[in-house]
Amino acid sequence: MIFDLELNSIGKVYDNGTPAVTDFNLSVTKGEFIAFLGPSGCGKTTTLRMIAGFETISSGDMLIRGERMNDVPPQRRPTSMIFQNYALFPHMSVRRNVGYGLEVKGLSKADREAKVDRILATLGLEDIAERKPEKLSGGQRQRIALARGLVVEPDILLLDEPLGALDANLRKAIQNELKLLQKSLGVTFIFVTHAQSEALALSDRIVVMNQGRVEQISPPHQLYTRPNTPFVAQFIGRNTVLSGEVAGNDGEDVMVATGIGMLSGRANGTLASHGRVNLVVPAEAIEVNAAGRGMLTGARNRVDARIERSEVVGHIAHLTARLQDGRVVSLEAHVDKYRPGAFPAGSHVFLSWNPAEATVIPAH
Repeated sequence: MIFDLELNSIGKVYDNGTPAVTDFNLSVTKGEFIAFLGPSGCGKTTTLRMIAGFETISSGDMLIRGERMNDVPPQRRPTSMIFQNYALFPHMSVRRNVGYGLEVKGLSKADREAKVDRILATLGLEDIAERKPEKLSGGQRQRIALARGLVVEPDILLLDEPLGALDANLRKAIQNELKLLQKSLGVTFIFVTHAQSEALALSDRIVVMNQGRVEQISPPHQLYTRPNTPFVAQFIGRNTVLSGEVAGNDGEDVMVATGIGMLSGRANGTLASHGRVNLVVPAEAIEVNAAGRGMLTGARNRVDARIERSEVVGHIAHLTARLQDGRVVSLEAHVDKYRPGAFPAGSHVFLSWNPAEATVIPAH
C-alpha cells in the first residue's frame, strides 16, 4: 500500500547536539486528518517543518506517495503550508495572494485565474477578492491562507496552529468549516495544535508528542478513553490517576491495590503480576453519591471523599473532591447529573465508577 505520507524513524538533532525529535514513525492514508498534539517544545512544529522541507532531517526517511523526500527542496514537494500568522502579502489583493503560488509554479494567466476563481468560490471569498488583507477580519484572512494553500492542489496540506490567532467563537466556527472543507476536498491534512479540543474535534487520528517522542497515536475517542502512557493519561482530558500494584484479575477486570483500597479497571497493555500500574479514571465516568444514599458497603470502586468546591458555569457543574489520601479530584458534568446544591462544600460523599470505563496501564 502506498501512503500519502510515511515517516520512518524520523529524527532531528540541532547543531548544538540537542535532540528535537526522536524515532518518529507514522503512516498516513489519503484524505486523513492527522493532528499533532502536545505541550510547547515537544517537537510537533519541528516535525511539520521537516515534512515541509523547512528543517533538515537528521535521521530516518520521509516518503510522500512512496517517493523519498529527505533532500527535495520545499518548492518541489507536493505539500503546502499554512502558518499561524498566515504570512499574507499586505500589498497584494486577496486574488493575487491566493494565486501567488501558481504564479511561482509558472502557470499561464488563464489557468491561474480559473483555479483562483474556483477556490475563492469554494471558500466564499469572491466578494472580497480585490481587497487588501489589512482591511479584512481574522476569519477572512484565515480563509485566504487556506485558499492560497489549497489552490496549488497539494497532496498534503500542513497547518501550523492556523486558528491560534482567532477569538474563541470564531475559532469554533472555523473549526467546523475546516473539517467540512477537508472532507469535501479529500486532501490529507497534517494539523499542529496545542489545543486538545481542536485535535479531538477535527482529526481522524491524534499523535500525542512529549519531549520529541511519540507517546500515542490513536483516534480521538480511543485516545480519550484508553490512554497508553502516564503522560497521555495526565495530558488528555480530566482524569484521576491512582497509582498501585496489580493484585489479580476478576474476569475482564484488573484488580489494583492502591493507597485508598482495592480498585479495578480494564487493562491497556501488558501488565506484570504485582507490577506497578496507574489506574486512570475519566472525570465523566465518576459517579458522586451522598454518604448513606444508594451505595452498598462492598460496592466495587467505592472511595470516600469530601467535597471542597461546587459551582455551575453555564450548563456545566464543576465539583472538586478530596480523597482520604489528600489527592484532589476534579469532576464535571451536565447540571442534570450534579444538580446545584446537591453536593455542597464540606459534604461527605462516595465516588464510584464502572470498571469498564477505567484503564489500567503500566506505571512506566
